[in-house]
Amino acid sequence: MNSATPNDEPAAETGVASRRLARLRAHATEAGSVSLDELMSAMGRSSIAFAILILSLPALTPIPGPFGFVFGSCLAIVSLQIIAGFRRIWLPQFLGRRQVSGGTIDLMVRYTAPMVARVETLLRKNRMRHFAGPRAQAFLGVPVLLLAIAVALPIPFGNLLPVAALVMIALGLMERDGLVAILGVAMGVVALGATGGLVYAAAWGLGSIVGP
Repeated sequence: MNSATPNDEPAAETGVASRRLARLRAHATEAGSVSLDELMSAMGRSSIAFAILILSLPALTPIPGPFGFVFGSCLAIVSLQIIAGFRRIWLPQFLGRRQVSGGTIDLMVRYTAPMVARVETLLRKNRMRHFAGPRAQAFLGVPVLLLAIAVALPIPFGNLLPVAALVMIALGLMERDGLVAILGVAMGVVALGATGGLVYAAAWGLGSIVGP
């Protein structure tokens, strides 16, 4: 007889996030485009975890345009609401009405699905759940805010680590897996250190070019 408890069992091969991303992709392809408000609703507007996930993934996708800045700014707004203890996420009207094409959503989901799937293999539902519950969300809002600022910065190749950390935090919150959420915060510290190093290097290089 298998003595494992439900909390020790791995998450399903196809996780909740992967399934919702697939549904979002199908909806966006059919509709042609979706607004950011529709994007949030499709991922579960009352869920802070889905909001973090869907706003961080576009910054990792090679899409022309300032998507890192736009979605990083949205994520920063969401993180402030997390810190304030909000249970329902909203965006200012000028951001909420911004349209994203179905082709962009399709590319985003196809490009980022492998990362989401890899993190989902680490998940164990309700493991160390106190570190991923409603009370923990307010504390997690601080690293999410700092990572959102890092995502919004126009740094070439600077989004990978911050987005990976945000994906881990988001999926940890979804499955109430506190260990994965903590690992996401730890990766976030590394990501912020790397971002700070890149900013310093860029500033030093610019200073060398401009001169005294």
